[in-house]
Amino acid sequence: MPSLDDLRKRISSVKSTQKITKAMKMVAAAKLRKAQESAEKGRPYSEKMQNIILNLTNSINDPENAPKLLIGTGQDKTYLCVVMTADRGLCGGFNSNICRLARSHFDKILKEGKNLKIITVGSKGLDQLKREYEKYIVKKISFKDKKKISFKEANEIGKIILESFKKNEFDKCLLFYNKFKNVITQIPEAQQIIPAQQKDEKKENKDTNSYEFEPEESEILEDLLPKNISTQVFKGFLENAASEQGSRMTAMDNATRNAGELVDKLTVTYNRSRQASITKELIEIISGAESL
Repeated sequence: MPSLDDLRKRISSVKSTQKITKAMKMVAAAKLRKAQESAEKGRPYSEKMQNIILNLTNSINDPENAPKLLIGTGQDKTYLCVVMTADRGLCGGFNSNICRLARSHFDKILKEGKNLKIITVGSKGLDQLKREYEKYIVKKISFKDKKKISFKEANEIGKIILESFKKNEFDKCLLFYNKFKNVITQIPEAQQIIPAQQKDEKKENKDTNSYEFEPEESEILEDLLPKNISTQVFKGFLENAASEQGSRMTAMDNATRNAGELVDKLTVTYNRSRQASITKELIEIISGAESL
């Protein structure tokens, strides 16, 4: 059984840890508000861009000559998977959930005998995936030195994806990130960005008006589709930022609560040990007095 001095040190240590986790929870809560606002404001923009692309697609007279970014290469032999995770830990299952979804897609792709290429964005995702999929990782990207990720960084990743596609290095591109729902719930998403994902006819826009486009639809798409790649990557960054802070806030709240419970248990053990020590001393004193 540990001594009273050891128990005192342990209680003091756990209380110090509790203060740290409580402070981290408060910091995450403050950052979450801004990140959530950014993610929610960014959604309509990315969704509207997708709808515009869909409308332009429906207006194309010659679908066979449509841009490759829209219709693809006509094959699905090689997949490029962009896994977006955090550069920092202590955020619960945030990184693990994304990697779990990515692994299930990787295994399915490889099982079907297709080629796999992976780009990791964030050091935590790389740490989890490199053990099993090291040979499939073609690029490792980290923004650990950046305090805030802007559209500039998303555009850099978009350019890497587009250059790779122009060289015919892959047929389909999937983007993995966590979609923010609320503080407790973040949903791992796998979004196909190349070729542009087509919506079901049932979900098409209710707007049935016909438009005349200037210049031609195909020319507009040639300019719009590359921008859409960067936009979807940036949307992934915004969703991840909010999800990371929400997950960290929940994790630190649980850690603070667990630390409090541990302090209570250690305090009870300390009090019992102290009581036993006092009782033992009293018995020794009484026994000594009786012997006299």
